[in-house]
Amino acid sequence: MKSYSFQAELEIIGINPFVAVPPDILQKIFQDSGREKSPIPICGQINEKTYQQNLMFFKGDWRLYVNTTMLKNSPKRIGEIFDFTISYDSEPRIVKQPQVLSEALAKNLEAKKVFDQLIPSKQVEINRYIARLKTEEAIERNVR
Repeated sequence: MKSYSFQAELEIIGINPFVAVPPDILQKIFQDSGREKSPIPICGQINEKTYQQNLMFFKGDWRLYVNTTMLKNSPKRIGEIFDFTISYDSEPRIVKQPQVLSEALAKNLEAKKVFDQLIPSKQVEINRYIARLKTEEAIERNVR
């Protein structure tokens, strides 16, 4: 996996901090990924902290959105310049269904039928949401 380095100033669009990836590096990511359609899965480092993200095309430009997981207090750091590495991430991003959700759907066939009819991205979103809940109470409240 090829890795590319660059520096970029953190900008904001709406409420979303992002950096623009230099055009020459963007072209290399297109070549490495074999695609020029959003989203493109990437990984790398921001100031030596590892991240996993997607390159997104929005309002005519490709952007690397920088969330608070990648960079603490990112919305308050607009205008700062950061060191980035970036690589195409060919690893599959599979979100496993949490066991508690699987068990709940197995007990409620009507809910399972509705869940199975959702588009795959919505199923992934629900699985990811449930998997990231921190307390048993929150999980129970959302799975019921």
